[in-house]
Amino acid sequence: MGKPKVLVQLDPDAHASVFDSVVAVDSGVDHLLTHAGVEPTQVRDLVHGAMFTRGGDDLRRTAIFIGGSNVAAGEALLKQTLDCFFGPMRVSVMLDASGANTTASAAVLAAGQHVKLKDATVLVLGATGPVGQRVVRLLAEEGAAVRVGSRSVERAQSVCDAVSGKLADAKLTPVSAGSSAEAGAALDGCTVVIAAGAAGVELLAEKEFAAASLQVAIDLNAVPPAGIAGIAVTDKAARHGDVICYGAIGVGGLKMKIHKAAVKQLFKANDQVLDAVEIYNLGRQLLD
Repeated sequence: MGKPKVLVQLDPDAHASVFDSVVAVDSGVDHLLTHAGVEPTQVRDLVHGAMFTRGGDDLRRTAIFIGGSNVAAGEALLKQTLDCFFGPMRVSVMLDASGANTTASAAVLAAGQHVKLKDATVLVLGATGPVGQRVVRLLAEEGAAVRVGSRSVERAQSVCDAVSGKLADAKLTPVSAGSSAEAGAALDGCTVVIAAGAAGVELLAEKEFAAASLQVAIDLNAVPPAGIAGIAVTDKAARHGDVICYGAIGVGGLKMKIHKAAVKQLFKANDQVLDAVEIYNLGRQLLD
C-alpha cells in the first residue's frame, strides 16, 4: 500500500488558493499541507521537509504543487524548488500558477480536435500574458505557424524570442493587435484564433470576427465583455456560422480533467517536473 499521499501546496499569495486545494482533494490526495505567502527564500526549508522525511519508493508519495495568482512568482518558487534537489533526493513538482498551464493546454487541445495544428496558421491574442505565452509555446510544439498578438510588438517579439530559445524551429511572427481592427487584419489567412487576454477586455469585435475565414475560435475570458464578441462563456464546440467556438467554461471541463490527471501523475514517481509541455502531453493522453 505504501504511505499516504501528501501534497505540499506552495502559494505566494496571502491566502492559499481554495480552488487548487479543492482540486487536490478531489484528485485523491490523502493529506494536503498548504503554505501561503511563500517567498523564494523560504522554499528550501519547506522542500527539505518534503524530501528528507521519506526515502526509497516512499518518496513518490510526497509531491509539491505550486499555485497562486502570480505566475512570475510561481515560476520563481519552481526554480528555487528545483535547486533544492540533488541525486535521488527529490520529489515531483507541478506548476500551475493562475491555472496558466492547464488552461493553455486545454485550449490548444480543444483547437486540435477540429483542426490539424501542424502547419496551421493561428493567431493568439493577449499572447504576452501568462496563459497566452504558454498557448504560443504549445502551438509551436505542434508545428503551427503562430502569430503572436499584443498591443506592443516589442513585447510580442520578446515572447517569440523566448519560445524560439527553447524551440529552434518555432514558426512565430509578432503582430500588433492593440485594437479590434488590428486584430482583424492579423486574422487574414488564419484558421484558428485563441484569445488569452486580460479578464473583461474585448480583443476582437463582432464585425472583425464575423468577417474572418476561421475554422475555430476560442475565448478564454470568463468575465464580461467577452474577449471575442459573440462567443458565449459556455460555448463548447458551438457553431457560430461556419466557426466552431469555445468559451472559457466550455474549455473548463477539459482543463479540470487535465488538472486532476496531473496531480495524480505526481505520485507515480518522485522525479517529475510538470510544467506547460508536460501537462499538455498528459492532457493529450486523456483524449487518445
